[in-house]
Amino acid sequence: MNAPVTSAASAHANAPASATQPVLLEVRQLGKRFGGLQAVSDVSLSLRAGIVTTLIGPNGAGKTTLFNLITGHLRPSTGDVLFQGRSLIGMEPWRIARAGVGRTFQDLRLFTHMSVEENVLTAMEQSAWLWQPGGGATRRARVAKVREILAATHLAHVAGSRAIDLAYAERKFLSIARLIASEAKIWLLDEPASGLDPRSYEDFVALLRGQVQGGVTVCIIEHNLDVVANVSDRVAFLDQGRLLAEGTPREVLDDARLASIYFGETA
Repeated sequence: MNAPVTSAASAHANAPASATQPVLLEVRQLGKRFGGLQAVSDVSLSLRAGIVTTLIGPNGAGKTTLFNLITGHLRPSTGDVLFQGRSLIGMEPWRIARAGVGRTFQDLRLFTHMSVEENVLTAMEQSAWLWQPGGGATRRARVAKVREILAATHLAHVAGSRAIDLAYAERKFLSIARLIASEAKIWLLDEPASGLDPRSYEDFVALLRGQVQGGVTVCIIEHNLDVVANVSDRVAFLDQGRLLAEGTPREVLDDARLASIYFGETA
């Protein structure tokens, strides 16, 4: 596939060897059937601590369905999902999120008529900050935390603006700010860099790597191969619901067989 590698590639140049990192979330022989359609078939995948794994493949490969199965928005037909050794199957999405598995969506799903600050505050509910007694000290701690998150995500200047009034890139960063506020251990990001201008893209890469260095584990769905090459430590290739290959970005992106599948070429 030969995706170009730009200066942002240095963002993952010093990433730890994935094989030595502990498994945080494990997908075991996961499958999902919708009537006669097998959307996901016997997929096994390990997300290791501190590693950025990217899911790629042609449209309809089952990538978003896999995210929905992990996060409880769909129940699998077969298989299991283990987070820190505990099965997530049958848990409601909000419980999975509170357990530490956070995600973003392509349609972002922000509280559009709430302010940026309020959107971030609502994501703190899982740590009980919204309901915890404590008076002024608790409120000050919440405000300080929100300010810190908004500064890190380049949103401090729009803290009082409604989400619906933000530019598209700002909305993308707000979805990331909410993940930071939730203190999720794993981030599942559905095309987080799509639609970003070059400056926002560089900011996104820097923010992502900073969070990974701080202990976050990330799995991304992405179609832009430049993004894949620049932010991934591991790449998993799906097609027709099956995991066909997994390896380093170069191993997967340079595979001629996978390229023919991805671009719809005949062998």
